Amino acid sequence: MLDPARMDDVLRRGGDVGAAVAAWRALDETRRRLQGQLDGHRAARNAANERMSKLDKKSPEFASARDELKALSTKIKEGEATLATIEAESSQKLLLLPNAPDASVPVGADESANTVLHVWGDKPTYDFQPQAHWDLGEALGILDFEAGVRIAGARFTVLRGAASKLTRGLINFMIDLHVGVGYDEVWPPAIVRRASLRGTGQLPKFEHDLFRLALPEGPDHDPDNDLFLSPTAEVQVTNLYADHIFEAGELPRSFCAYAPCFRAEAGASGSDTRGLIRQHQFDKVELVKFVAPETSYAELEKLREDAERVLQTLGLHYRTVTLCTGDISFTSAKTYDLEVWLPGQDRFREISSVSNFEAFQARRAKIRYRAATGDKPRAVHTLNGSGIAIGRTIVAILEQYQQADGSVVVPAALRPYVGGLERIVRS
Repeated sequence: MLDPARMDDVLRRGGDVGAAVAAWRALDETRRRLQGQLDGHRAARNAANERMSKLDKKSPEFASARDELKALSTKIKEGEATLATIEAESSQKLLLLPNAPDASVPVGADESANTVLHVWGDKPTYDFQPQAHWDLGEALGILDFEAGVRIAGARFTVLRGAASKLTRGLINFMIDLHVGVGYDEVWPPAIVRRASLRGTGQLPKFEHDLFRLALPEGPDHDPDNDLFLSPTAEVQVTNLYADHIFEAGELPRSFCAYAPCFRAEAGASGSDTRGLIRQHQFDKVELVKFVAPETSYAELEKLREDAERVLQTLGLHYRTVTLCTGDISFTSAKTYDLEVWLPGQDRFREISSVSNFEAFQARRAKIRYRAATGDKPRAVHTLNGSGIAIGRTIVAILEQYQQADGSVVVPAALRPYVGGLERIVRS
């Protein structure tokens, strides 16, 4: 949740944020004015009580003070009810305001203003026309798009043979890589509560992009217990510490987790309809950090390096991009995108996002820490990065490692995880 003290900072995002900030400020001004009136009424009530205590109960003055007290009590009761309504509306408006971008984030309206931080590796060259992964995968018999549609509908794919083996191998490869540099592995549920999604910022704004489970709702139904298929393991791992206080010396904490992910992609109609780039169900290994505010940007750079290490170890050509104010996500204060080169499409495509949310998620999920024993708890900073998206990694391997005969070489670092498989050929 945005810190109200950072309202001016969030305006750097541009777009329609200004109108949302103005609406919240107007409501907050009404709240402050009503709060002042209530404070005045309470002071007057206390004074009336004090005056009555000194009057003869049979005197006209006592009756007058009693009537005044009743009138004040009525005003206070009505004012408190109005204030509660305004505060609830203010909280809802605050939940719909995005995070404030860090000062280092470049200003821009869209992805055209993103800046390239660096490029790793050389762009692969071919003495033949490289194919897109959907053609390669179908020709090799490992990507079955028709079966996916037949079983579940559009944007679902059945992985066969080597593609299935690559998926299992990549998950284990990535987890081993991250655990080896200090991440704690967790295996979370794939279903999450509404309260968990609100804590990490997916709700209430992006409910249309989620798959909600249709469950019976009785008279005692609590909306916080509505269940959804998880869109990213960021939700589960961050909520490991919802309503938690880390004691002095317990930070930073770093976690990695594999989880299947599900997104309705309601806002992406008509885009990336071919292949594995934008599926309703996909797999990721996720990285999450809980850190003290003073170290969060140094930890962001470490997190970026950890995600990049996956691509480097696999020998995949990529670039790292700093997203501008108009392109960072709703919850992010700063984001790097790792974009892998896809020769079959002749373009870079995002394969991982690495973000610092500062205290935005921690304020919503009530995740705090004590800097020293006995200190008042403060909000931690949370960070998250894909470590990395499995399906898009398969896409990158198929396209970058393709051969003139239609086969695909398996990266050397991955071979121990796929039973020594060196090359994918049509079986």
